[in-house]
Amino acid sequence: MMELTLTAWTPAEVYDRILRREPFFLLDVRNEDAFADWRIEGDGIEAMNVPYFDLLDGVDHLVPKLPKDKDILVVCAKEGSSKFVAEELVKAGLHRVAYLQGGMRAWSEYLHPVKVGDVAGGALYQFLRVGKGCLSYAVVSNGEMAVVDPARFVDVYLQFAKEQGAKLVAVIDTHLHADHISGGRALAEAAGAAYYLPPGDASEVTYAYHPLNDGDEIRIGDSRIAIRALHSPGHTPGSTSLVVDGQYLLSGDILFVGSIGRPDLAGRAKEFAPDLRRTLYETYRKLPGHLVVLPAHYAWASEVNEQGCVCATLSELYEKNPGLQIQDEGEFFTTVTENLPPQPNAYQQIRMANMGKLTPNPDEASEMEIGPNRCAVHG
Repeated sequence: MMELTLTAWTPAEVYDRILRREPFFLLDVRNEDAFADWRIEGDGIEAMNVPYFDLLDGVDHLVPKLPKDKDILVVCAKEGSSKFVAEELVKAGLHRVAYLQGGMRAWSEYLHPVKVGDVAGGALYQFLRVGKGCLSYAVVSNGEMAVVDPARFVDVYLQFAKEQGAKLVAVIDTHLHADHISGGRALAEAAGAAYYLPPGDASEVTYAYHPLNDGDEIRIGDSRIAIRALHSPGHTPGSTSLVVDGQYLLSGDILFVGSIGRPDLAGRAKEFAPDLRRTLYETYRKLPGHLVVLPAHYAWASEVNEQGCVCATLSELYEKNPGLQIQDEGEFFTTVTENLPPQPNAYQQIRMANMGKLTPNPDEASEMEIGPNRCAVHG
């Protein structure tokens, strides 16, 4: 007789399975609206949503609908409900049942590092916040490190610097974020590093920062690596891209692999749309096509390539990114100002937190950030 077992999968284990394209069956026991808004996705994942409250009287009616030859992962918001349902499924005779450790909250907060490529004296790394589609970066060169667009989980980056044997000397936000709470200031303070922010987005901030202006260079690794600022407004007035070591274009929320940035999160879409077009159709056009574009977000699992990186060359994006194919100016303005996806959850409070006007505790911060990033025009 096969032994019936119940296991807990960590977010890291779940994502590793997704990367390896190992199929599993997802049973999501959150409410229908939460499931429709945001769930775990990946190649080969078949999903079913059955709210927890529909299972309180038992799971017998559900068992015939579940596969017998696949691993089943049960997920809920914070773990408790999914663990209960998973235990009931095991009692009902199913095997290979697991629940997500920490629930969708933990999935939202997991960061997965991947090496993008080499730079002089070191390498550039991308951190995928896989449950939310946020991307942050670490540039390491000759014992020094710079971090770009960090999530609020400061310890992840401090531990990474320790593992790399590097001193964190610079922390940069490409713009004032509206979908997640930046870890920039806290990380810089913890490491004794300089914190940089474009002044065009800093008119209402309540804290000190180093202004990052167009053409400024931040050098690390005995000055071997240049991180050059390129003012690229459109998503926000101060949005600033970074050209790293002449090889990489960290585009913030202006250009993604599968779409382009939305101009409406500050409530001024018609005002920002012309800047967005100029950045995408003029400023970026003048850059070398070999630059590897590394955005601050992604919307679809399909944007992650076989190496586990969200990236593409600038020339590739000018060939295939739908947002870069709109030659008619009127059509472009319509596309980026009308029929946009819903705005990120709690984005106004998140902006206030990133200005320093709100200080949410970890539970409040987690609640504010739940859900997808929704920073793209399509996604």
